[in-house]
Amino acid sequence: MKTIRPEPIIEDLIQTDNNETIVEITNLKKSFGKQEVLNNVSLKLNNGENLIVLGKSGCGKSVLIKCIIGLFNSDEGIIKVFNHDVTKLNRKKLGLLRQKVGFLFQSGALYDSLTVKQNLEFPLRRIKRDLTEKEIEAKVQEVLENVGLKETLHKMPSELSGGMRKRISLARTIILDPMLMLYDEPTTGLDPVTSGEISSLIIDVQKKYKTSSIIITHDIKCARYTANRVIMLHNGECYKEGKIEDFENANDPFIRSFFL
Repeated sequence: MKTIRPEPIIEDLIQTDNNETIVEITNLKKSFGKQEVLNNVSLKLNNGENLIVLGKSGCGKSVLIKCIIGLFNSDEGIIKVFNHDVTKLNRKKLGLLRQKVGFLFQSGALYDSLTVKQNLEFPLRRIKRDLTEKEIEAKVQEVLENVGLKETLHKMPSELSGGMRKRISLARTIILDPMLMLYDEPTTGLDPVTSGEISSLIIDVQKKYKTSSIIITHDIKCARYTANRVIMLHNGECYKEGKIEDFENANDPFIRSFFL
């Protein structure tokens, strides 16, 4: 008789406690054709911290976080998320793991044909199908309040400013209560005031939802405000790691070029 194995549940894939790392990458390599983007990158994200990844445009920062959630397949290396090597998970288990990972795309990636309310409801209806309409409505109101945009409920994305779209994208990301947040250039294209507001929201999300985050950026103000620790990529490698103060006080010309 064929043995029927129970379907995996998300709790089976989340193995962490307050003393463990959330993400651990060892000797990650990734190339596109002959272009080597990441070369033996190793890093750890500790539980509850914001880790900033700095580097020039095109240095592989966005490729790194897309490898973390399996949007890109790595060429070599180990990528552990919640103690599971994502390079070895099948599609179903990878999908379950992603339910606890929030990814804020650089573009925001809102659905242009849906209202703000519908954009926020979409992940709930797709993943948390046991929720009642009342519970969905309450969750939508909660995340809109958390990003300060309750008045946008019935607006279309085209009616929102760039900063407002970024906030709604963040609201849609946190509506599933992620444990891990991945931010891809969260302040790109925003004015200084709005950039500061998004940086404040990143801290608010960290505190309210107790998330661990990897923040890809070349915005030094955002890095200063949000970082618990910083890693700089250069030529596909981890060039330096430390506190933001270690970078600000460095004499290295390459590092200094970011902080002038």
